[in-house]
Amino acid sequence: MDKRVLEKVEFPLIREKLGRLAASSLGRELALALEPVSDLELIVQRQQETTEARSILRSFSRVPLEGISNIRPSLRKTKVGASLELRELLAVADVLAAGRRLQKFFEPLGEVSPLLQKYAAEIQNFPDLEKRIRDAIVSEEELADRASAELYRIRRQIASINTRIKERLDSIVRASTMQKFLQEPIVTIRENRYVIPVKQEYRNQVAGIVHDQSGSGATLFIEPMAVVELNNRLRECQAAEKREVERILAELSQAVAQVADVIQNNLSVLARLDFAFAKARYSLELDGVEPRFNQEGYIDLPQARHPLLEGEVVPIDLYLGRDFHILVITGPNTGGKTVTLKTLGLLAVMAQAGLHLPAAPGAETAVFDQVFVDIGDEQSIEQSLSTFSGHMKNIIDILTRCTARSLVLLDELGAGTDPTEGAALGMAILHNLHARQTRVVATTHYSELKTFAYRYPRVENASVEFNVETLAPTYNLLIGVPGSSNAFAIARRLGLPEEVIKTARDFLSKEAVRVEDLIKSLEEDRVKAFHDRTEAERVRYRLQSLQERYEREVARLEEERRHTLARARQDALVIVNRARREAEMILAELRKETRNLLERECTQVAQEARSGLAKLREELEEEMEGLLPEERQEAPRDLKPGETVLLTHLNQKGYVLEAPTGNQVLVQMGLMKVMVELEQVQRVAPEAAAAPKSGTGRLYSAKAQEVAAELDLRGLTTDEAVYQVEKYLDDAYLAGLDQVYLIHGKGTGALRKAVQDLLAHHPHIQSFRLGGYREGGTGVTVVQLSK
Repeated sequence: MDKRVLEKVEFPLIREKLGRLAASSLGRELALALEPVSDLELIVQRQQETTEARSILRSFSRVPLEGISNIRPSLRKTKVGASLELRELLAVADVLAAGRRLQKFFEPLGEVSPLLQKYAAEIQNFPDLEKRIRDAIVSEEELADRASAELYRIRRQIASINTRIKERLDSIVRASTMQKFLQEPIVTIRENRYVIPVKQEYRNQVAGIVHDQSGSGATLFIEPMAVVELNNRLRECQAAEKREVERILAELSQAVAQVADVIQNNLSVLARLDFAFAKARYSLELDGVEPRFNQEGYIDLPQARHPLLEGEVVPIDLYLGRDFHILVITGPNTGGKTVTLKTLGLLAVMAQAGLHLPAAPGAETAVFDQVFVDIGDEQSIEQSLSTFSGHMKNIIDILTRCTARSLVLLDELGAGTDPTEGAALGMAILHNLHARQTRVVATTHYSELKTFAYRYPRVENASVEFNVETLAPTYNLLIGVPGSSNAFAIARRLGLPEEVIKTARDFLSKEAVRVEDLIKSLEEDRVKAFHDRTEAERVRYRLQSLQERYEREVARLEEERRHTLARARQDALVIVNRARREAEMILAELRKETRNLLERECTQVAQEARSGLAKLREELEEEMEGLLPEERQEAPRDLKPGETVLLTHLNQKGYVLEAPTGNQVLVQMGLMKVMVELEQVQRVAPEAAAAPKSGTGRLYSAKAQEVAAELDLRGLTTDEAVYQVEKYLDDAYLAGLDQVYLIHGKGTGALRKAVQDLLAHHPHIQSFRLGGYREGGTGVTVVQLSK
């Protein structure tokens, strides 16, 4: 896509955020070079990378990405025969180790992340080369003594010579005859040779070679003749050491050169994996979702948020392409029209770049061949273009290049010139794009463009809601409602005399007044419908959550029942086997005794054996009776309303609502009414079914059955969330829960702040904290309720 378009929708800022989330410079390179694509298969693959990496981050505390660095320059050096330095070879070993660790990490994750595991499987490991480098190099400044046998021998020899030189020099400087000749009784080094500091006036008293003198000239650094030969041998050994080090580095570099192309491929894979986890971290930061894609030009972005806005962001519902493919947005300045355009443009680009979107689950977007944008002040002094001319130049380019598969975003269409001519041009431009069936979202102040939607099919009006009472925009996008200017209402609210407002209305044409009144009435109706729909969605979401929780509980109970039966059968089998072994032992003992006892005594032993077996059988029957489930009782067909019953397949109690009809009966179980087979119901004895007599006891009992230990607030506004939390905490307190979990997601942090502000002053709260790693991290607040 055009670089200017990406800059207009602020996509470079998204790339910079991704780059900061990468673990290596290679991942940052991919992040900063990220471009949207129009190939659906490639888009889906990129989205799958993000989704799989996000799933891994939610399941594992650490992904082994350390050690990845850009060693491409080092690999190029080895290919031309150059030797690598110690730090470069260590970096190669780090990259080899990183590839080995990541491949091992992904081995068991085939079901969770098949695509990323496939990437990791492309890595080729060289453990021998890695070990060889590690064994040879101690640090970035030192090669190991054992890097080769020859190096070990040379360094041992150097150490021996050093020791002999120091011993001789120490004996010289300690000699009483030398004390007056020396500036200080020390041994030092000059020009890599051991010397002693001699006073200038005693130069001829100390035989040796002068290598240096002090700045003042008072001290000469002389190598005594007694150690000249040893120093010479030391220099020879040091030269041999240097040659051996160079040989070892050349050898290791050659070994790297032989597999340089493979390591280069490993680097590409490691960079892709690092970048995938950077995208995943950004998805978690945004509380993003993977969108669905289509080729029909449909856009449906529920609860969409601009990812770069900070603070409390009002989500908007954006949809386009099914019932209409042109959307004309009107409304006051600073009301959110331009932000809506940028949100749509940025999210479309992010989706085609493989990034998750900050929206509600179910988000869907089309694959566009191009996104065209005309947003902002296009005035150019250098090109002698006015604002209007700048906009026209952009729009001419858009009309030349756009297709039916393009997305066009136009801000303040027709602005910057005479309102009548500007409105006419705006309608002509929309007419041209309408004929091409291009997906278009345009903002405007011109009232003439509001009527455009009524005259053409598949064109819809929209507006940003404005609160006349507070003189502030609410930032809600109302699709289907043309925006009114609100100029008179604002002027009246600010105190403009009523007679002035009346005079102003008289200057309007009767037709304009009727249209404005009609728009105002329509806007009020649609705003009410919008809020009613929002409330209905909230209730639907709540009911859906309850249903899902009920289904999960039913599945859990059924699974628990199966496990209980399996354990009972297993325990019973253990008891039977034990009984069989003890019986065999008794019989074996009986046979042994029969060979030594008389017939009367045999009879007595046999009787004792029979008694032992009988006693063991009784014990077995008692244990089996406690382990195996009770036998099915006959179906109770005379149940009456109000009787307490046990639903055997769920192991839950309820009470009968209506007398049985046929082979079924209606039972109330917690919040649910269920029709069950009579064979699945057992009558409960009155004492077992006794309920708390007091009203408070019944309330506590009911709450304990209804209230879950967690509340999911994701997708709610802060006002809705605070209301839900207050109600939930009261229910949890009545139910006697000690600890609950409030799931607010990470996102911008506004929802978390609102929830924790409420908790800080709530009377039922003992303490609260953010969740730990396995509790959901900063997306969850763990609340300890007071006793």
